[in-house]
Amino acid sequence: MNIILTGFMGTGKSAVGRKLAKRLDMEYLDTDELIEEREGSKIYHIFEEKGECYFRKVESAMVREVSRLDRYVISTGGGVVLKDENIKALRRNGFIICLTANPEVILKRTERILDRPLLNEPDPGKRIKELLRMRQAYYEKADFSVDTSNLPLEEIVRRIEEVLRKKNESCSCRAGGT
Repeated sequence: MNIILTGFMGTGKSAVGRKLAKRLDMEYLDTDELIEEREGSKIYHIFEEKGECYFRKVESAMVREVSRLDRYVISTGGGVVLKDENIKALRRNGFIICLTANPEVILKRTERILDRPLLNEPDPGKRIKELLRMRQAYYEKADFSVDTSNLPLEEIVRRIEEVLRKKNESCSCRAGGT
């Protein structure tokens, strides 16, 4: 089984994913990094040169591919949840965890990063709020959620480990019939 990290940009998916994979002795991968590697271009260039529609098609193809893996912690792009087919593919062999943060924290975490194509606007704070509102129902489809706004990395990972432990215990009890 895989552990899938979803959530808006700036919620900590990459940092949490790397730390969680190390703690659980699992492999780690980031779908955005794989897309950049395969396309030979940064995400913001893909958006600029080929558009968001093209990027979302490539992203869905990447999701189909990585969902066939096993024992991976997979960090996904913030918009991967926008297509039901992506969530269905990831859920087949994965437990989906959504990392959240309040808009002010997201703005602070992303304001120095210039390669965020969806935030290259005069008022990125307003855009963050709009996108969060638009995506909220999609993010709520996760199996578990953690608000990373005011938590240190260690505590986020600890909370996820605890949920996974409880999930495994309940599965083994049902399977064992005791």
